[in-house]
Amino acid sequence: MGARDRRRDGRVLNLAGRTVNCRYTAQNMLDIYTSRLDSTRALGRAMAAVERPPAVWLNSSTATLYRDARDRPQDEDSGEPGVGFSVDVATRWEAALNELHLPSTRRVALRTAMVYGVGAGGVMETTDRVVRLGGAGPMAGGGQYVSWIHERDFCRAAQFLIGTPLSGPVNVTAPHPLPNADFLRAYRGAWRVPLGVPSTAALIGLGAAVMDSEPELLLKSRWVVPGRLLQAGFTFEHPSWPGAIRDLVREARRVGHAAR
Repeated sequence: MGARDRRRDGRVLNLAGRTVNCRYTAQNMLDIYTSRLDSTRALGRAMAAVERPPAVWLNSSTATLYRDARDRPQDEDSGEPGVGFSVDVATRWEAALNELHLPSTRRVALRTAMVYGVGAGGVMETTDRVVRLGGAGPMAGGGQYVSWIHERDFCRAAQFLIGTPLSGPVNVTAPHPLPNADFLRAYRGAWRVPLGVPSTAALIGLGAAVMDSEPELLLKSRWVVPGRLLQAGFTFEHPSWPGAIRDLVREARRVGHAAR
C-alpha cells in the first residue's frame, strides 16, 4: 500500500472534554461546553480544509443523552433524549460533529457509559474509596440503573468501529446494565467488603457538595444498551458487571502491590 492510500485510510479519535465530575458552576459549565464543542469544531474545520481527509472520525459523546429510564432499556433506535444541562451538552456535542459537509469521512458519535479502569484520574479512583470505607450501600433506594463499560472493551469497541461501516450514534456500553443496589453489591464483593451503608438522595446531595461533584452522577437512571454494536457482531470480553469488577479489582491489587 502506498503513502497516498495510507493517507486515505486515516482515522481520528477525539475524546477531549473537561470532566463532568465537578460542581455545575457557571465557569465549570462553560468549560464543559467549550472543551467539547471547540475541539470537535476545530477537527471538523481541519478535515474540511485538507485534500485527503481521514476516512473515519470517532468522536466522544455520552450515554447521559438518554432520559432517566426505569421502565425499559434505551438503545440508539428507540431511546428517548432526556432534559437538563448534561443532555444539552451531549446534543450540542453531536451537532458539532455533524455540522460540516465531510462526504469522504465516516463519523461516529461514541455514546459512552462510565468507563471503569485502573489508574489515576478515572472513575474507580473515587468509587473504590467509597466502597472500601463501607459507604457503598444502595443509593436513594438503589433502583436507578447503572450503565458501565470495562476499559478494555471500550478500547476494543473503538478499534471495532474503525473497521466497520457504522456511522452516526453508537452506544458504547456493556450489554448488561444493572440497578444501583446490585451494582454496589458486586463492587463490595470484589473488594471483600461485607457491608455498605445505604444513603438517601438528600445525603448523596450533601456528599456530592463536599466532594465537589453533582448528585446527578449517582441518581440518574442510565439504562443504556449497545444495540448497534451487538447487531454489528461485536463481542464483549466483560459483558457482566460482577466479572468485570472482579477483573478490575485484581488489576488494582496487582498494580498497588507492584507500586509498594
